[in-house]
Amino acid sequence: MIIEKFKAWSDNDGNIENSFTKKELLANVTLYWLTQTIHSSIRMYHEISNNPLKFGKDDFVKTPVGFAMFPKEIPVPPRDYIEKGFNIVHWTKMPKGGHFAALEQPKLLADDMIRFFINLK
Repeated sequence: MIIEKFKAWSDNDGNIENSFTKKELLANVTLYWLTQTIHSSIRMYHEISNNPLKFGKDDFVKTPVGFAMFPKEIPVPPRDYIEKGFNIVHWTKMPKGGHFAALEQPKLLADDMIRFFINLK
């Protein structure tokens, strides 16, 4: 199940090893196994499927938010919908990467986070 998600949710052109080494995959599976945290790690996805993102009248988050949109990320609502609930001040459409961006494209993600914080002045 874990490896299937790494394959399905990454930008790998059909070959999981285009995005992750066997060592990285084994380390992740081992971490979930030894800490027995797979259930808590997937709970969010279960909760979202039962209660999709909806914004009420007073649900707007005023804190500045940055969003990095990776092309192979699992589906997210359109930007105009997200902006109904969040103060989006930084939006980046990434050239590559997926759900596991910090592992797949660490430099792209880190550089974008730095740009977000620099521009918060």
